[in-house]
Amino acid sequence: MKRIHVVAAVIRGTDGRILIARRSDSQHQGGLWEFPGGKVEAGESVEAALARELREELGIEVSASRALIKVNHDYPDKQVLLDVREVQAFSGEPHGAEGQPLAWVAPRDLAQYAFPEANQPIVAAARLPDQYLITPDGLEVPQLLKGIQKAVASGIGLIQLRAPDMYDPKYRDVAVDAVGLCAGKAQLMLKGPLEWLGDFPSAGWHLTSAQLRKYAAKGRPFPQARWLAASCHSAEELALAEQMGVDFVTLSPLQATQTHPDATPLGWEQAEQLIAGFKHPVYLLGGVGPAQREQAWQAGAQGVAGIRAFWPEA
Repeated sequence: MKRIHVVAAVIRGTDGRILIARRSDSQHQGGLWEFPGGKVEAGESVEAALARELREELGIEVSASRALIKVNHDYPDKQVLLDVREVQAFSGEPHGAEGQPLAWVAPRDLAQYAFPEANQPIVAAARLPDQYLITPDGLEVPQLLKGIQKAVASGIGLIQLRAPDMYDPKYRDVAVDAVGLCAGKAQLMLKGPLEWLGDFPSAGWHLTSAQLRKYAAKGRPFPQARWLAASCHSAEELALAEQMGVDFVTLSPLQATQTHPDATPLGWEQAEQLIAGFKHPVYLLGGVGPAQREQAWQAGAQGVAGIRAFWPEA
């Protein structure tokens, strides 16, 4: 069965809302919502296909876009490669040129719309920022909380509370305060035993690779409405993350770091190959910062994750 190459667009308005369209009932996966786009013709570049499809479907002219995510998906009756680009600038007023209903939706509300199964990783990628802050260890609690507060105020939208040196009750106390600091402004990801899940309902959970190995066969530990992530370092761990139904992962170490000086770095080429075989958003971690964000996008990643490069000196 030949894989059908499709380009899809995540189009953001100036207010941050995202444009989606409803498929006609007569189409494959009819009646569901989708990100606008269509088939890439033979010999056509992805950028040219995107420009053509959005002109035909929405009556707009794309002036800037970037790679967001690639998703290989197998339906029972067809195989697709979704080549997704984030449209950063366009001219014209989008309208359903083929009669299709359109909706501008806040990123957090995308999960309330019914999309084809192949679109689920795109929904996650559209909702996630391109930077993932991981808190440094060895800080006193007031310093740690002040840094989180400062990061949230600066617009960081995704934060992992990592404190490997803290004993459990102290981590739980800090987590309660961090949840309060992030509420309504940033998504907090916690680490720890899955037995704690019920105590922090608004927080996402970031699994260690050891937890991934232990629990992957049991599948996702909570419903889709809550973020689930995992730390991965190899193709084997990415496969376990897929099996567990995660929303995104960190892939590390890209380059040598002070935190893990003994780990063998993946390098850009191997990281790109691993990302190509995985269909969920990936943050590259290890020796990267905001300056490597565009290179990470070109490698197929959602963005970059880090400790030192993102931590505001509180």
